[in-house]
Amino acid sequence: MFAYLQRNGIRKTFFAVWERFEAYGKVKYRYEGPTEEELEVQRKEARKIRSREDAPLFSIVVPAFETPEDYLWEMMESVLAQTYGRLELLIADATRDGRLENVVRRLAEADLARTKEARVRYLPLKENGGISENTNRALAEAAGDYIGLLDHDDVLTPDALYEMVLCIEREKKAGRSLQMLYSDEDKWDGGKAFYEPHWKPDFNLDLLLSNNYICHFLVMKRELMQKLKLRKEFDGAQDYDLILRAAADILPHREEIAHISRVLYHWRCHPGSTAENPESKRYAYEAGRRVLQDFTERMGWKAEAVHGEHLGFYALRYLPDILTVRKDVGAVCGRLLQRKKGLLRCVCAGAMDDRGRVYFEGTPEQFTGYMHRAALMQDVEAPDLRCVRLSEECYSIFQEAVGLPYREKPGESRFDDSALPADADPALLGVKLGKALREAGFLVCWDPGWTRSL
Repeated sequence: MFAYLQRNGIRKTFFAVWERFEAYGKVKYRYEGPTEEELEVQRKEARKIRSREDAPLFSIVVPAFETPEDYLWEMMESVLAQTYGRLELLIADATRDGRLENVVRRLAEADLARTKEARVRYLPLKENGGISENTNRALAEAAGDYIGLLDHDDVLTPDALYEMVLCIEREKKAGRSLQMLYSDEDKWDGGKAFYEPHWKPDFNLDLLLSNNYICHFLVMKRELMQKLKLRKEFDGAQDYDLILRAAADILPHREEIAHISRVLYHWRCHPGSTAENPESKRYAYEAGRRVLQDFTERMGWKAEAVHGEHLGFYALRYLPDILTVRKDVGAVCGRLLQRKKGLLRCVCAGAMDDRGRVYFEGTPEQFTGYMHRAALMQDVEAPDLRCVRLSEECYSIFQEAVGLPYREKPGESRFDDSALPADADPALLGVKLGKALREAGFLVCWDPGWTRSL
């Protein structure tokens, strides 16, 4: 908190403490994994899938370096215990004394005796080239249809690959070949405590440009990951760089990115980990900013990537504005605030889902919400017409959806909502507009830094 105070000042720190106090004890979480009976059903279903010639093979890639032996053992056990077992585990070990090899060999031999399959591949590295180069060494050897990235001290839930293959099979039946999949995750103390679950949205480009919310568990088509590889110059944020470059490749076909809304990954927390102590790897956050800047240049956007209030969170400053720079964004909407009590102004409208439900409704202006999302730019389904502005390309879409010509309020860069009939519902019309924009291939971007009082 002292570091936050230094970065952001007394006022923001006050509200950050207040919000944390308000949230304390309200969120109860207990990881509920599959029961043994459910796991046995999964194994039976997995055997049916594996009996087919086109059953997907997963390559789980792990770069290891001076990993504590018990961490390595637990990580390996979590992979080899998958209910969908058509996999290979590749461990690229840069530990100089080779002491981890014995751990790998013991588990590999036990797994071979049990499954009659050589599923573990140990790749000793002559030198430590850093996390990206070490991972690339294993990537080059991967033979799977899909590659999953796993940190050397984390673990997968036993149903992780089963849930992945179910999703792949379901989309295949619909005629889609998935290029990238990701799941929810939580943190783990190495014992029995699981906490701080990260419930993620479906693919959201502008939220991804604010924070690497995808993170773990990430699985990608082998050809795509082997083509992109990890880049050493972005060590510390190499996964973020990989995801953004993959997204740039996939963007024309967003349906090829899938989110599995289940916790499939436990992120181990210990004093040296980023999960437990964000200050331990400050260089990683600067690497993340450079990754974002590189992405904007790759996309041909005139924008500056800057650090946000919280470590690991970013913002893009568009030159001159997002609607001019981004041809994929058709509308930008802001927050509408209303006094609740005392000095607090709370979100009452602004951005909505496709049912007209308001994002972050009731959230005080100074609070950042779950995973700070109430303070981050992100794509939404619909805008409230009382705080929206459109690109010129979308004026005709607006007129067709709303029944009025689009015109801006004099002196303000937003729709002049005084033109609406007295009985018009700006939220309902916003839902119609949002649907029309999305059907035309445009994004609706919510900018929480743009506010209007009601």
